[in-house]
Amino acid sequence: MTEQRDFRPTVFLPKTDFPMKAGLPQKEPVILQRWQDEGIYRKVRESRKGREKFILHDGPPYANGDMHIGHALNHILKDMVCRTQTLLGKDAPYVPGWDCHGLPIEWKVEEEYRKKKKNKDEVPPKEFRAECRAYAQKWVDVQREQLKRLGINGDWDNPYLTMDSQAEGTIVRELLKFAESGQLYRGAKPVMWSPVEKTALAEAEVEYEDIVSTQIDVAFEIVESPIPELVGAYAVIWTTTPWTIPVNQALAYGPEVEYESALAPDGRRYVVAKALVSAFFARCGWTYDPEFWDEDCITFKGQMFDGSVARHPMHALGGFFAKPRPMLPGDFVTTDSGTGLVHMAPDHGEDDFALCKAHGIEPVFAVQGDGKYREDWGWLGGQGSVINPKFNAPDGPICSDLREAGGLLAASADYKHSYPHSWRSKAKVIYRCTPQWFVPMDREAEGGTLREKATKAIADTRFVPEKGRNRIGAMVEGRPDWVLSRQRAWGVPITLFVDRKTGQYLNDPEVNARIVAAVMAGGVDAWDEEHAQEYLGDKYKLDDYERVTDILDVWFDSGSTHAFVLESGRWPDLQWPANLYLEGSDQHRGWFQSSLLESCATRGRAPYDAVLTHGFTMDQKGMKMSKSLGNTISPIDLMRDYGADILRLWALSVDFTEDHRIGKEILQGVADQYRKLRNTYRYLLGALEGFSEDERLPVAEMPELEQYMLGLLGKLDATLRQAVEDFDYNTYVRALTDFCNEDLSAFFFDIRKDCLYCDAPSDPKRRAYRTVLDTLFHALVRYGAPVLVFTAEEVWQSRYPGSDSVHLLEWPEVPAVSVDEPRWSELRALRQTVNEAIEPLRREKVLGSGLEAVVTVPEGAPEADLAELFITATVNRGQGSDVTVTRSTDHKCGRCWRLLPEVTEDGALCDRCDEVVAAIDAEAAA
Repeated sequence: MTEQRDFRPTVFLPKTDFPMKAGLPQKEPVILQRWQDEGIYRKVRESRKGREKFILHDGPPYANGDMHIGHALNHILKDMVCRTQTLLGKDAPYVPGWDCHGLPIEWKVEEEYRKKKKNKDEVPPKEFRAECRAYAQKWVDVQREQLKRLGINGDWDNPYLTMDSQAEGTIVRELLKFAESGQLYRGAKPVMWSPVEKTALAEAEVEYEDIVSTQIDVAFEIVESPIPELVGAYAVIWTTTPWTIPVNQALAYGPEVEYESALAPDGRRYVVAKALVSAFFARCGWTYDPEFWDEDCITFKGQMFDGSVARHPMHALGGFFAKPRPMLPGDFVTTDSGTGLVHMAPDHGEDDFALCKAHGIEPVFAVQGDGKYREDWGWLGGQGSVINPKFNAPDGPICSDLREAGGLLAASADYKHSYPHSWRSKAKVIYRCTPQWFVPMDREAEGGTLREKATKAIADTRFVPEKGRNRIGAMVEGRPDWVLSRQRAWGVPITLFVDRKTGQYLNDPEVNARIVAAVMAGGVDAWDEEHAQEYLGDKYKLDDYERVTDILDVWFDSGSTHAFVLESGRWPDLQWPANLYLEGSDQHRGWFQSSLLESCATRGRAPYDAVLTHGFTMDQKGMKMSKSLGNTISPIDLMRDYGADILRLWALSVDFTEDHRIGKEILQGVADQYRKLRNTYRYLLGALEGFSEDERLPVAEMPELEQYMLGLLGKLDATLRQAVEDFDYNTYVRALTDFCNEDLSAFFFDIRKDCLYCDAPSDPKRRAYRTVLDTLFHALVRYGAPVLVFTAEEVWQSRYPGSDSVHLLEWPEVPAVSVDEPRWSELRALRQTVNEAIEPLRREKVLGSGLEAVVTVPEGAPEADLAELFITATVNRGQGSDVTVTRSTDHKCGRCWRLLPEVTEDGALCDRCDEVVAAIDAEAAA
């Protein structure tokens, strides 16, 4: 055998400096700094000036603590929206914002006070607000840097803050629009109240947790009744809130409920619903004997109670407790549990309040803001807090006093149920009747009631996913009037003056204009007693008016951001209404809804055209993340270990519209997915080394395989465009990665390796391949840029060093090429079958590779260069339907390694390689 030449230097292998090892944690900050130095956000704005706008209005995260994984997912999705819309050629600015007022920040400042043994109430309000402002600004600055690290492109130097004086002035102006249009009132009704935080709460600030409460049965002696047998008997009520008994004012019955009254084992006659007698006996520890009970039992419909009066078990205390307790018909009374009779405390329940008010019974305001009874209250005055389990326990003061008075029949601390808690302090809340400011949902106004306008706006809005429409619709349909007032210090004040004689708020546009101007200039501190007469002007005297000191619900703040951010002109790139609001699904009762109500009340429509919601991020096992479980995952740590692009790829790969998971194994899978995408870019860069326009070949002159790949690229392009339209980023990423892995790496690149490495540079097939690779490069780097923002920049700069950013590019123009899909589907399926037939022979060492295989396929297989498609030595057609494989007896080319008849001995050259090597040698010799 002749000694063969080493032909490796003659092979045209891909050449690139682009590394396979990403090193994202080190590279990304460098790229980020370059963007900041170049002012990439402004450059993008300038490049899209005058184009169709797409406005995503940022829902403000709370300026309190480090960014968590939910923040990261949320902002990556927002960035994907803006980047894909920008890629389509639209002007899609992104102005980030922060919610800066409210209880959580007050709470943190007060914690510092407690450590220093300072009393917040002794600190001047302006000084306290200044500390809250500083605390909020600190976390705005921290979160801003963390979010920038994710590669979020936004106007970071000019974000919106709800504590900005112009924002505070705008919020005041929006409030006064409600006042001027009559969509505001002050009333006393039970609202959710946090005794720990000493303020009213909105439904959106409440979460429900399972707890165990004390349940008690209490006897109220009936002193008057149209049914003679009931006089002297005891109406039995059951409750899980013993602390409300000291504020009881009436009893409610169901008019259609069937009741029974008879002697019990203790010798007293009791009245309970017929369906609940046995359960009542069980709680009292008595054996229920129907015969004994029925001996002297009377049965009647609840409506027969009409005119009956009971007395409080603590009536001996006199005063409030000695007043008669009327028995009133309530259609809310059921026999699901309890006794079928309900004690009424109008201070502490919506049904209680409404029923008592209808019968002239008013609240008494016995429970103070801190959860204690008033000092002058006749029973347990100054004691509490009412949410303290020990205070309500079977051996606590309430039950002990009732037991001594003969009113307590049963008490046990074993009732499991769901109960509202403040989502900030995690403490139990109560219903408490206090004077508050409300927005009425059902008051007639121009264009209908607020509920009607909001319902219509929901119908006119696009929801992604669609189920969001029903969710927010049901909430708006059933929600009570909006409680606007909070009894705290750090927030936007309710800037109203109330007439001391009439109780009506002053509605004077001139006064309102002065107030708005003052807050715009000086912020919330401008609303003080010192300047009050100034705002009232010469027409009114301050002595005649009460200056309201409550602040606004923070949901009103964030619900008004559309006015400040989109309409103020401070961000001229923006416009009203927004195309899209995007937040977590919990915001159907939060920001989506407060923005909807605020805008419908002041502008008659929603401030958005579409709403996109995402689910919550769970741990790898599908459990909710919490510090107590130790399963939280920090996006800051993930970026340090993996890089931001891995985190972005995860966020855009999951089905974010549902709850989704993250964990080490999941991220390892995402990292593998990233490596495959990176490898695709690396291959393209290497394979296109030295490519020039002179090499480009028209589509019509390309082989069928190249035309087929351009057709697949066009199909991918359409899929990605639709995914952008649908905000379906899971499909976007999956389609992109599947194309790179299955259509390119495992198919096209694999087949054309031989052509790239071994054909002459001037060969039309190789030119066609490289032309398609160039088209693929420009398409894929653009498609990938909104997802892998840092990697796409690295890829682009690797091919075009020193050029403008990849993020200034627009959606690629892809050649329209028609494809015979059935034919290619058949060819690819046959290729898969051939590979499956070759694999066992490779494992058994019969074949070194597919290049040594002689394949026989059914005679009816489609016409094509099958040996090229299958990467085998030769392909024959046979009579049967099976695919068979044997080893070729031909010799192996020393350059391309193909086994071909013209190769005279192993290591010699085939005709194609001989011609190419000769040309290389001639060029070297010239």
